[in-house]
Amino acid sequence: MRRYIIKRLLLGIISIVGVSIIVFFAARLSGDVALLLAPMDASQAELDAVRAQLGLNQPMPVQYLVFAQGALTGDFGRSIRYRRPVMELLLERISPTLQLTVTAFVISMVLGILLGATCATRRGTWWDSFGKLFGLAGQSMPSFWVGISAILIFSVGLRWLPTGGRGGIENLVLPALVLAWLPVASIMRLTRSAMLDVLDSEYVKLARLKGNSERVVVWKHALRNALIPLAGLSGMQLANLIGGAVIVESVFSWPGMGSLIMDAVTSRDYPLIQGGVFLFSISCVVVNLLVDLSYAVIDPRIRYE
Repeated sequence: MRRYIIKRLLLGIISIVGVSIIVFFAARLSGDVALLLAPMDASQAELDAVRAQLGLNQPMPVQYLVFAQGALTGDFGRSIRYRRPVMELLLERISPTLQLTVTAFVISMVLGILLGATCATRRGTWWDSFGKLFGLAGQSMPSFWVGISAILIFSVGLRWLPTGGRGGIENLVLPALVLAWLPVASIMRLTRSAMLDVLDSEYVKLARLKGNSERVVVWKHALRNALIPLAGLSGMQLANLIGGAVIVESVFSWPGMGSLIMDAVTSRDYPLIQGGVFLFSISCVVVNLLVDLSYAVIDPRIRYE
């Protein structure tokens, strides 16, 4: 087990280094920041002064080493737009993002498991057909389209919920449901498939022969065994939710890290882009690492593969 953990940690570190390189060079594809900050009639000397102030006059390898050193200490520099430390801005937005992501994760797990188990126990009925259609729609429709449609229907048309912003629970309902849209479909399909396999197993047949009611057989014995494959999928869906929050927050004007990063992209605030994308990427790498370790705990055979 120790060797497996060390191996996964090393792979995680390599992934983080790779992410840092991609983030660093991708942030510089937005163009020359000096042209954005300097006056319209700035001379070449003034442009060079701005580049020197931002460290953009140094060779790329040196700039990357400065960025990597700052990332290790949590110092991503100062935002060009807000004139404040990047980490300070990101820490202010973590709480709304966590609130949205955790809520969407709970919704996706509860609805996905319930719908999947219901479709499996009622195979061949209209419930099962609805589940298949919902699963297909959930994995086919992008979150930004679902979000805009939800705003038009429930906010503009019916006026049941606010169009965006962060306030009470009513402001959280639409963003959380839209963010959970894709994970619900994935979890439902996996739960249905796992439940169908378990319901045909000898273990469940024995539980029925012992005189247990169908409800006890399904919800106590079958569902418990069907949830084992969800351990890995739930972690991957959590990582997907972290990444998907960027789009959903922008659609609903949710004041989280995602909307902050999108604003940074439009204003070419590359220190904020680097810091935000790097933190999002680190979160996904850590979640995937925890998923790999949970797999090893659930199924010891994975440790020796």
